[in-house]
Amino acid sequence: MVNYIELTNFIKKNITIDDEDLKTVLSYFKTIKKKKNEILLSNGKNSQVSYFVRKGCLRLFYIDEEGKDVTRYIAFENQFATELVSFITNEPAQETIQVIENSELLYITHDDFRHLMTIVPKWKDFYSIYLEKAYVNNSKRLVSFTALDATERYKQLFKINPNIVKRLPNKIVASYINISQETLSRIKSKL
Repeated sequence: MVNYIELTNFIKKNITIDDEDLKTVLSYFKTIKKKKNEILLSNGKNSQVSYFVRKGCLRLFYIDEEGKDVTRYIAFENQFATELVSFITNEPAQETIQVIENSELLYITHDDFRHLMTIVPKWKDFYSIYLEKAYVNNSKRLVSFTALDATERYKQLFKINPNIVKRLPNKIVASYINISQETLSRIKSKL
């Protein structure tokens, strides 16, 4: 069996799967290394790949109507990242996937991901859980933008995902919590 211990642990944390099915699932993943600032998916291209971060960091972002860079999702070690709407619908991506730190990734193609759902029934369970978590994560972020002020958003981010604050540049942190870099600097100086 391919030794993808991080992915194996991630899958087993989310679903109960026997060794034979797990071996099948893992056989569809490939390894790649990417350098900081590389673009894995450009806005307007179809998302045909889902990535699992073994080491490093990816971010999904888009450019808003004012030309501002808006980070929607950040994936560190042991997290998946894909432009999910494009991956599901096969329509052009609205977001870009960028490598933020030199990264070691596992990836699976859209076709292989779908094929696994037909040959490994438990993979459908995994996908369902993945979609539910993505929905909950997005919903909580949207609520935080309307219900919390900038300082509260920063505190919540630091509590829930301190890696974002500790490992990433202020520009990306500010973009992620939808505030300016100047506001972020003021908040950090006060806390």
